[in-house]
Amino acid sequence: MKLQTFAGIFAAVTLLVSCKKEEDKKGDETKNTVETPFEYVAEQFADIKVLRYRIPNWDNLTLKEKELVYYLTQAGTAGRDIMWDQNYKHNLKIRQALEQIYQNYKGDKQRKDWESFEIYLKRVWFANGIHHHYSMEKIKPDFNQVYFETLLKETKTTLASEIVAVLFNEKDSKKVNLDESKGLVSGSAINFYGEGITAKEVEDFYNKIKPVDPQRPYSYGLNSKLVKNASGKLEEKVWKSGGMYGAAIDKVIYWLEKAKTVAENQKQGDALGLLIQYYKTGDLKTWDDYNIAWLQATEGNIDYINGFVEVYNDPLGARGSYESVVQIKDFDMSAKMEKIGHEAQWFEDNSPLDPKHKKKKVVGISYKTVIVAGEGGDSSPSTPIGVNLPNADWIRAEHGSKSVSLGNIVEAYNNAGGSDRLKEFAHDAEEIALEEKYGEEADKLHTALHEVVGHASGQINPGVGTPKETLKSYASTLEEGRADLVGLYYLYNSKIQELGLTDNWKKTGMAAYDGYIRNGLMTQLVRLEPGADIEESHMRNRQWVSAWVFEKGKKDNVIEKITREGKTYFNITNYEKLHDLFGQLLKETQRIKSEGDYKAGKALVDNYGVKVDQKLHKEVLDRNAKFKSAPYSGFINPLLVPKMDDEGKIIDILVTQPKSFAEQMLFYSKNFGFLPLVN
Repeated sequence: MKLQTFAGIFAAVTLLVSCKKEEDKKGDETKNTVETPFEYVAEQFADIKVLRYRIPNWDNLTLKEKELVYYLTQAGTAGRDIMWDQNYKHNLKIRQALEQIYQNYKGDKQRKDWESFEIYLKRVWFANGIHHHYSMEKIKPDFNQVYFETLLKETKTTLASEIVAVLFNEKDSKKVNLDESKGLVSGSAINFYGEGITAKEVEDFYNKIKPVDPQRPYSYGLNSKLVKNASGKLEEKVWKSGGMYGAAIDKVIYWLEKAKTVAENQKQGDALGLLIQYYKTGDLKTWDDYNIAWLQATEGNIDYINGFVEVYNDPLGARGSYESVVQIKDFDMSAKMEKIGHEAQWFEDNSPLDPKHKKKKVVGISYKTVIVAGEGGDSSPSTPIGVNLPNADWIRAEHGSKSVSLGNIVEAYNNAGGSDRLKEFAHDAEEIALEEKYGEEADKLHTALHEVVGHASGQINPGVGTPKETLKSYASTLEEGRADLVGLYYLYNSKIQELGLTDNWKKTGMAAYDGYIRNGLMTQLVRLEPGADIEESHMRNRQWVSAWVFEKGKKDNVIEKITREGKTYFNITNYEKLHDLFGQLLKETQRIKSEGDYKAGKALVDNYGVKVDQKLHKEVLDRNAKFKSAPYSGFINPLLVPKMDDEGKIIDILVTQPKSFAEQMLFYSKNFGFLPLVN
């Protein structure tokens, strides 16, 4: 489960208002050279800002550790094309055509249409396909079909006419549709289901499968595409070696096998062995075995995420998108933040949940702040700032979970941001001062509490199915909101100061509450087109949480809506009562999950999290228009380059930074394009 950054919205709303001062750029006077400041911002186009991140202390790793990181990043990138094909069935053909035009066009590159073409290609690269990475809407070119067909002709590029038409018409307009009236499956362009399949047929297909162990159900559908065969019956095309996506998966396996030879310890090596076996067989029992082994491999400096993991891109919440994150432990920050994991039972015991929905024993939680060394698939270029895995509730209950905060990603966001938007949307000087002093710390703590305590808390009642079965298309946003609420509830609690995580729990909590409400009720709207509903799960959860407490607190004026000189502001008047409201909503959200109450979950999200106040939305867009910084951010990955001796043996691995976003994307297509155009 991922925690999305708010940075894209404003280089900060909670995480990211970066009031952090720039690094000291003065050289040491005792040295003859001055270190060149690291350039975090690579470029900006449309609504996207592309950043770079550093890998600090790389040279402190042993050669064996560097090799392990290198092999794992190669494995992660090897599966890149899987994500492209998962996102839309024509994406690989479209990418090939766009890149061929980009590299071979010799015509007039000064005209506006060519500039629009370049921006469109970069947007498609960033989204891993033709649908926006966040809004899920199809990206609309700012050039016409006639011009595009001219580019195809002049570069001798072939693309079927029906696919060309899709770029400009309304077909397959939404990657993930969560409006049931439009058909969850038929209304979604995501390539997880074959033509002519309905959500009801999918439900019926999996309802017929009897779990081997109902208490430990497999993640059915996680690693396959569901299609109709020649006789019209549903069947799974499993993503495995020798199956769908086999050509890319074989390359992933190749690099994982190399990683296994330099594993730091036996447990890490055993986990890698099970992951390899899973990719070879597609067996979901092996996937569960791997997750348990991976959870138990807590020693060592290197860790990773690899597989078909997050289910946000499936409107039915079953199928996992391919992703990879390779991590190096940040020892100083991890030592501080692991205190939260050690106190997980205290947090569970003191939560406002109904006692029957609490875990009697919270097990196996680990938390680390890590340094990202490479990302792929669903995590690149747009990345989370925190991850908590595995997703299977029964594994979490019996064996625990791993949580990570991506420290150098957060650092890059903070160094690429600014505070002008904060001053525009914050209610008063006190709110700005709180954010500037405590906002960054508050967001780091919220990330930790969300991932470590939030996702690990609570339990499902005996006999109740998994959330994807009971809560269906609402499962993801309810889970993210539940974890957010756990974090919010404990951010305003003296316990975090007792643990040494802040020097002023009350002001840290106030800054966190200000930022969350400001974002959830107002500033995140800069990500939406005028007239749009909210579709993305994290955006929905931030709005339904904020809108619910706003409405329930009206009687006591807990949050007041103020209009001043034609501008709207939200001001928290009573943080103690807001804390209590967060607790009430957390209790109810956990009840919904524990009891599988679909009707209540649907009502909560639909009533508070989907519809947008269009007048307020227009105001926010108008106020935001003066700022040049893009609302979404993502990253170029550093390139790891092996240095060989005369015998071809690796003697070192160097970290380099690609010159541009385009350079990296073309490099990936050339060197990691392992799939056929049709799968």
